[in-house]
Amino acid sequence: MQLYFSPEFVKEDAQVLNVVTDLNKPVGYLAFLLEQDKKKMYVYGQLAEEGVSEDFKDLVTPYIQGLTKLKPELEVMSYLTVGGKQLELKPDDKEE
Repeated sequence: MQLYFSPEFVKEDAQVLNVVTDLNKPVGYLAFLLEQDKKKMYVYGQLAEEGVSEDFKDLVTPYIQGLTKLKPELEVMSYLTVGGKQLELKPDDKEE
């Protein structure tokens, strides 16, 4: 199943992106908050359907990599779930 981001709220230091299917059905979200003073970026995401965890990972990983390239001094703290279970990104998934 193809998954896409659909922006819901976008600011320089925060974003909320809906995760939708190719039929525009909402299935989850991804949000990030940037705390410049603490040099941290918090990334939270949730996807309702377990069967598309790899598709979600394939969508989120390059997004997080792009964010870290914009602000390499920031530590990225992430918590992603798929169907209520935590989705682990390998350290090499976050940085390339």
